[in-house]
Parts: sequence; C-alpha cells; structure tokens
Amino acid sequence: MGLDVGEARIGVALTDPLRVTAQPLLVLEREADEADLRRLRDLVETHGAEMVVVGMPISMSGAEGPAQRHMQDFVAALADALSVPVVTWDERLSTAEAERRMRAGGESARAQRGVVDKVAASIILQSYLDAHRGNKG
Repeated sequence: MGLDVGEARIGVALTDPLRVTAQPLLVLEREADEADLRRLRDLVETHGAEMVVVGMPISMSGAEGPAQRHMQDFVAALADALSVPVVTWDERLSTAEAERRMRAGGESARAQRGVVDKVAASIILQSYLDAHRGNKG
C-alpha cells in the first residue's frame, strides 16, 4: 500500500499481488492523527497489505525541513499502529507529476481536487516498486 500524506488529505494506492503496478485506491480526508491511524490500519487489514510505503517530503536540495520532521513523527506512529512494515520513499514532485498526468488525460483543475492525492500515492508506490523490482523487501 502506498500513501501520500498531506495536511488535508491522505491519498492511498495499492499494488497487485505480484508488485508490478500501483493503482490509485481512495482519498481520506484528514481527521485527528488517531482517527487517521485507525482508518489506515483498517485499510491495511481489509486489503491484506504486507507493507506500507509512505511518501517522505524531502526538499529539492535534500536538506531536512519541518515537513519531513513532522512526517517522520507520523510514520513512527503509523509503524506503531500497524502490524506490517512501514517504509518511507522520496515523494519529490509526485503531486506535480500526478497533476501533469491528469491534465494530459483531460482532467480539469476542479476535477483533480480530491483525486490527485491518490494518483500521487500511486506514483510514490510505483517508484518504490520499480526501484525494488526483483526484491521482496
């Protein structure tokens, strides 16, 4: 399972059982962290996810910033809440790429709202899958 965690929404994507392709699943509107963690745990269990890949907001220079530190705290809480491994993956430009793909597909900016996050999650997950092709970890 792949996640694009933002301040207002969490995009969720899944991969096929062979870990070849990532597909957008849904977008969760953010609530309190505890409620978000509970809903993510339910999704992991419902879909039988064996791992969660969380997009990590890394600055273009690679320097750690406040968003990355905040995400590290969320990822630690998520790892405590789940019974599967949680890993982070560089999410640089994933939302911009999702918006570009949606525009190329004819989606208006208005139609992108509430959808772009799950597309970004699928881009993050696909990048992770591609980088780990042939590995089981």
